[in-house]
Amino acid sequence: MPEMPEVQGLVDFLAGRATGRRISVARLGSIQALKTYDPPLEDLLGATVRGARRHGKWLDLVTDPMSGDGAAHLVFHLARAGWLRWYEELPKTQLRPGRSPIALRVGFDDGSGFDLTEAGTKKRLAVHLVRDPDAVPMVATLGPDPLDPAFTVEALASILAGRRTRLKGVLRDQSVLAGIGNAYSDEILHAARMSPYLLASALTDDDVGVLHEAIVAVLQRAVQAAAGRPAAELKDAKRAGMAVHGRAGEPCPVCGDTVAQVSFADSALQYCPSCQTGGKLLADRRMSRLLR
Repeated sequence: MPEMPEVQGLVDFLAGRATGRRISVARLGSIQALKTYDPPLEDLLGATVRGARRHGKWLDLVTDPMSGDGAAHLVFHLARAGWLRWYEELPKTQLRPGRSPIALRVGFDDGSGFDLTEAGTKKRLAVHLVRDPDAVPMVATLGPDPLDPAFTVEALASILAGRRTRLKGVLRDQSVLAGIGNAYSDEILHAARMSPYLLASALTDDDVGVLHEAIVAVLQRAVQAAAGRPAAELKDAKRAGMAVHGRAGEPCPVCGDTVAQVSFADSALQYCPSCQTGGKLLADRRMSRLLR
């Protein structure tokens, strides 16, 4: 799933490529991807792109005023298996709903454009056309952005105070902190040398400072690695920058211990036992059942 750094990379890429362009194509490839009906998607035709923004993991393509009612925002979430595919020359082939991975096609007056694609059978990619991004419920309820200057150590302490929830879950909760998902929560906890199962309420003041530093450092580094890259290279840049996420069975780059994994129904977390859990392996109930 694209997280804050990759989404920011896509935002920067779109802002550089699409700003000032007039939209000439706005066509659905998957009816279920579009979550709004007013204004209709056709209202984008002829609109000029004014820029791109990010709200957590949501991308926001901002266009000029629509029917005198303010700017139109094409707000979309790529979900687990979605991506943005950019073309310097948009394909001329007709979309066949239900027959391809393309959820939405947007084209511009210079012939360029992009497809929003989604692999797999679980279709969760979401597209909203709204006059205000806060009209999207999951945008309106986002927590603070960890790279906002207002996200201080004190702000994090206030968020964590009394919260009897595992740190892994806290970091992934978009209503608590916006933009962090499974991958970067693994990386942040590894950098902070903290167990993903540690309760947020158990952190001392010093621990909160360490966690805050890890959050900001890991995300800033990843955003910098994504900066200036074309959309097609962002996934590889993300994978290359991971210390533990997606690297179960490989040596930890810090201590050399073997990176371990806990599997869940539809996801998994990775961690270093030596760096994060005092050498102890975390219980993996799903794997334990398989070994019986």
